[in-house]
Amino acid sequence: MPSAGRQFVLGVAVGLTVAFVVVSFNVLTYNPVHKAAVQSYHDDVYKHMASMSKDRVLLVNDTHMHHDDDSVARKLREQVRVLVWVMTSPSNLDKKATVVKHTWARRFNKFLFFSSEDNATFPTIGLKVPEGREHLTAKTMKGFRYIYEHHLNDADWFMKADDDTYVIVENLRYFLSSQNTSEPVYFGHHFKTIVKQGYYSGGGGYVLSKEALRRLGAKGNDSSICRQDGGAEDAELGLCMERLGVRTANSTDSMNRSRFHCFDPETHLFGGYPEWYYQYDSHGAKKGQESISDYAISFHYVPPEKMLALEFYIYHLRPYGINSGEQDLNRHEGKH
Repeated sequence: MPSAGRQFVLGVAVGLTVAFVVVSFNVLTYNPVHKAAVQSYHDDVYKHMASMSKDRVLLVNDTHMHHDDDSVARKLREQVRVLVWVMTSPSNLDKKATVVKHTWARRFNKFLFFSSEDNATFPTIGLKVPEGREHLTAKTMKGFRYIYEHHLNDADWFMKADDDTYVIVENLRYFLSSQNTSEPVYFGHHFKTIVKQGYYSGGGGYVLSKEALRRLGAKGNDSSICRQDGGAEDAELGLCMERLGVRTANSTDSMNRSRFHCFDPETHLFGGYPEWYYQYDSHGAKKGQESISDYAISFHYVPPEKMLALEFYIYHLRPYGINSGEQDLNRHEGKH
């Protein structure tokens, strides 16, 4: 079979598998007949997580590890250093933040959790900012300032995410490998309103270059340039970035498919977007498998149980005899 034919068949097979798994998961989770049993299982998982040491990996034990050739991913980990800080709260530590800590966060070169108060056991770094959506801007500004003051040299790229964001870190590194961290730029799920150059969804996660963080750290605490609290966190940071000369840039892949996402996978696959999204999304609020990059980076509004499921589907479930290989989906003509 010609190469193009094999790729087509492989794409169809993988697409059908993903669709089946996603739909099956939704049926199992939301069917009232199964709801009590599923909740009981989740409660057992959370109790298990609470008893695990900080170095244990959720859903993975020594007999179930996949020892594939991950040399490319390991090489990128060394070449593209990315720090993530996760915005959480005291009430979310036991469930949401714990799942994040033991799944995708551990794949970053460095990860930190920020909350309104210190927690030496988890641990979290307290920003001394009251909880509530009206204070998310202050948490964001203080979080990035802490990173600037304490961890500027620990990474080349700096991501902010929420405790209900799921990030496929290997895909993030692949995307960033074609970008220049010395440029004043940041990336995420692009909205076209409010800010002239647009801004990025906070829940979908956004990634600052080292130069962008330098500018934010040097002048971001000037209230005449950047709002220090109030307003919508992601839009306010977008206004701040624009005033600091930090630009937005296209993060879609070479086939114009999205990589950062401000909703969960099912919503981007099957639609059902809220009305406001059609006015905000820069890429036409597309839906369906053909609109989502094979190397998708992030999804938002992912509850803990779905995060556990994604961890299993992405890193453990395999179709026998199929090697998906590597695709070149970065936009090399736009490389800086």
